[in-house]
Amino acid sequence: MQAASSAPSRAPQDIHPVDQRLPTGKLAALGLQHVLVMYAGAVAVPLIVGRALNLSPDEVAMLISADLFCCGIVTLIQTLGATQWFGIKLPVMMGVTFASVAPMVAIANANPGTAGAQLLFGTIIGAGAVSILIAPMISRMLRFFPPVVTGTIIAVIGITLMRVGINWIFGNPFGPTAPVIVDPLYAKWLADVTSPGSAIPPVPQGFAIMPSMPNPRYADLTGLGIAALVLVSILLIVKYTRGFVANISVLLGIVIGAVAASATGVMTFEKIGQAAWFDIVLPFHFGMPKFDPILILSMSLIMVVVMIESTGMFLALGEMTGRDVRQEDLARGLRTDGLGTLLGGIFNTFPYTSFSQNVGLVAVTGVKSRYVCVAGGLVLLVLGLLPKMAALVESLPTVVLGGAGIVMFGMVTATGIRILSGVDFKGNRHNAMIVAVSIGVGMVPLIAPNFKQWMPHSLHTLVESGILLASLSAVLLNLFLNGATHDKRAIISAALQADEH
Repeated sequence: MQAASSAPSRAPQDIHPVDQRLPTGKLAALGLQHVLVMYAGAVAVPLIVGRALNLSPDEVAMLISADLFCCGIVTLIQTLGATQWFGIKLPVMMGVTFASVAPMVAIANANPGTAGAQLLFGTIIGAGAVSILIAPMISRMLRFFPPVVTGTIIAVIGITLMRVGINWIFGNPFGPTAPVIVDPLYAKWLADVTSPGSAIPPVPQGFAIMPSMPNPRYADLTGLGIAALVLVSILLIVKYTRGFVANISVLLGIVIGAVAASATGVMTFEKIGQAAWFDIVLPFHFGMPKFDPILILSMSLIMVVVMIESTGMFLALGEMTGRDVRQEDLARGLRTDGLGTLLGGIFNTFPYTSFSQNVGLVAVTGVKSRYVCVAGGLVLLVLGLLPKMAALVESLPTVVLGGAGIVMFGMVTATGIRILSGVDFKGNRHNAMIVAVSIGVGMVPLIAPNFKQWMPHSLHTLVESGILLASLSAVLLNLFLNGATHDKRAIISAALQADEH
């Protein structure tokens, strides 16, 4: 009897901390905490890409719902496991990777509307399938991605994305919020002289008057004030708070900005009132996807970088939780990145990876149970079925998002710099050359976007992404100058440095 009564007390001690099931109330609270930490970053990508595609507000809101829904599904697969092929079964929250934003925006800008959405989601589906197939090989390719390479790539990702945040604040360089517009007097003159019956010769095709008049909608002071309020609020929260509140500083800054925007009449709530309380996320909302082999190759190369970063995160989580991460575990985790990306394309959303800010939260809280992230995944799943929540996010003025975007995208750059801070620049002068040249190559599409105009059109999608060019440059230069040495400790250290990315 005594032995029987003592057995239950010993049983929990035999369970690894990663596999421990906490009380339901604690699981729910900790899971919600994980969701709040990642929420701002999770909803940023559908807002960026949806607006780049020129979709309607309802369709952008649908993208947000689909994103949260798929975040939940992929998190559950990664934490609980699905067959012997998928799921690393560690406390991981999955979200859309910022690394894929620049190439997706390039596709969206070149192919706006429903047709562009079909092409984009076909590209994502293709890249997801490729990622599933190559996942076991990626887990053996770490030697080609030491910290000098990953740090450079992440820094370029942040610098490239910063353009999005700045345009959110001031206005886009084209369209209704462009810095300059055509003077209405000039436009009226052109309309008069080209009207039927005019004596002047026909105007050459493509003739237009150059914009020369400052646009009153560009960089208006009310919007600048709101963006500044968001940024200052985030900085004050970071300085004067600790723990969980500090971890959700970006989300709280957005809330403060939304209140200010509502008070000034910049933000309205009609779309929220019209949205349904509950709706199902359906696949192929925009029709059957279209597949372009070159675009799929380009996105697959981005996914290689994403999976290398995930590998570092998984190894770092293994260190934090005390669970040995083997080669087959890495392959299961990386396959789930690919499966999440495949599901993302099917359900009208984007490529997925482990969110490193949530990895950092595991270190901060000391809670190692993967069931906390299971609870977070269930919360995300429910949020994805509530269109009013998505409509609320879509209703946020871009100036509010811009103030937060400076922080979010800047932190990506800072993460790359922090990873590079652990690189040996004194003893190995080649590392500085790798960083210098790769960042320069990555800036070419940003500074000179028309550099590709005389190249074959089939190459445009491969060279118009600065992130992709920087990635190829860093990998090839490191291979040429340093060789391919494998240092697992350096990779884990770099992943631990990236807890804000």
